[in-house]
Amino acid sequence: MVAEAFAARKGRSGSVGLTLDLDELGHKYNRKTVAASMKRQGLVAKAAKKYKATTDSDQNLPVAPNHLEQDFSAHAPNQKWVYDITYLWTGEVWLYLAVVLDLFSRMVVGWAMDKRMKAKIVCDALQMALWRRKMPRGMMVHSDRGSQYCSKQYQALVANHDLTPSMSGKGNCYDNACAESFFHTLKVEMVHGESFATRENMRRAIFEYIEVDYNRSRRHSANGYISPLAFEHKMVA
Repeated sequence: MVAEAFAARKGRSGSVGLTLDLDELGHKYNRKTVAASMKRQGLVAKAAKKYKATTDSDQNLPVAPNHLEQDFSAHAPNQKWVYDITYLWTGEVWLYLAVVLDLFSRMVVGWAMDKRMKAKIVCDALQMALWRRKMPRGMMVHSDRGSQYCSKQYQALVANHDLTPSMSGKGNCYDNACAESFFHTLKVEMVHGESFATRENMRRAIFEYIEVDYNRSRRHSANGYISPLAFEHKMVA
């Protein structure tokens, strides 16, 4: 039973998540029992590796104040969004992934991929988020000091939608910890140990991970171990 639940989660869940999964299926097990079963069967959730930062903060473009100030709490959707970019290797070329997360539920509300890390990728991700959330106005959008976020193209998009830009302190990864944590999770659970021969293979895998697994079914500790979508339905309904 534990092995089946582990396989259903693609090897991404530890004993806490699997205990909750089994409970929803009507199987009442203690977490320690599940952990012991995993150990006996050699079931280990995917392990982490370090990855390289992609921020280019050595530029002379104007930056926004740090309005977020490491306050990652939000009491409703569309109050605070956080942004980040990472790189992903395929057999053809590097791909860059930009995501926008809503701090209320940790849901990925916008994302974009491109083979170049230019302003277009962050604008595309923000436009997706605005469209998906029905064009909200007035919320904070927090990022690092990367040149993409300081660009005229991105700043114009933020101003046109009446958003409040916020940027991390120089070299302070903790100021954008939630966005960086998402990329850590994605790379641990989806990328490490896998091979993606083409850009299209990677695009399909990212779509499935974000839109099917992460947003809709992955349990998140900040949400009381339910998915971002389930959390929003529970708290906003």
